[in-house]
Amino acid sequence: MQVTVDTHSGFCPGVVSAIRKAEEQLSESETLYCLGDIVHNSEEVSRLEQLGLRTIDHEQLARLRDMPVLIRAHGEPPSTYLVAKQNNIEIIDATCPVVLQLQKRIKRVYEDSRTLGQGMQIVIYGKKGHAEVNGLVGQTEGTALVVEGMQDLDKIDYTRPVRLFSQTTMPVDSFRELAAIICRRMQNREDFQYRDTICRQVANRIPHLQEFSRQHDVVLFVSGKKSSNGKALFGVCHEVNPRSYFISHPEEFQPEMVEGAQTVGICGATSTPKWQMEALSKTIQEIFSKK
Repeated sequence: MQVTVDTHSGFCPGVVSAIRKAEEQLSESETLYCLGDIVHNSEEVSRLEQLGLRTIDHEQLARLRDMPVLIRAHGEPPSTYLVAKQNNIEIIDATCPVVLQLQKRIKRVYEDSRTLGQGMQIVIYGKKGHAEVNGLVGQTEGTALVVEGMQDLDKIDYTRPVRLFSQTTMPVDSFRELAAIICRRMQNREDFQYRDTICRQVANRIPHLQEFSRQHDVVLFVSGKKSSNGKALFGVCHEVNPRSYFISHPEEFQPEMVEGAQTVGICGATSTPKWQMEALSKTIQEIFSKK
């Protein structure tokens, strides 16, 4: 049996940077607080917790004083930075540069609209309640409209100007389809503008995973259960190769999954560490070398 770990899978640059900053800070102090899971992967979070990382929520942040706090790659709304300033909290900002640029764009459009009194609607294509989306909506003082799909498009007022943005990890094709429908519905199409703000580090993995899944008899997709990116990319694999299995912990692997396979491909999400995929590969090889 040939087992191959996908060299293109693993952490995206934003997550790599956040974890590096956490490790650097923990090398100098025993404890570091992180606002929300640093990455949606319980195994990696557990590893960092052993080094001293402590995950907190916004309520706990409000009670914290005089301590360093890491902002993860998803980013945060302006209100979080205000709380940190009031509580003398040192912010270690690991917001992904792509997300940070998007935040600035949305804030600029929002402020220009208010200055000109245009009655602009800022619409964000993304997952409601997702940390990144909360940070984006925060740039508009909570006024942006979040749409998750076609079912939400009736919430838009097509008689007013619309500016459409996207959460950085959404599917490119779905975003373009959404933009085309909004454009057709506009009372005045000149009042509609959109920006493709999707991260290509994530989007480009889709065609690669499709090809990777075709090349193997069985695909083992490693990801944390909380990862929306993991769920989406696993769906890509499973659509191409029905013998694709979602694995979030090593104990979930069963030898029956790969029984009879000559080639097994192991891949993962942008929140999946390389060491986790390599550990699964080693486990499989050890099991079948004894048979």
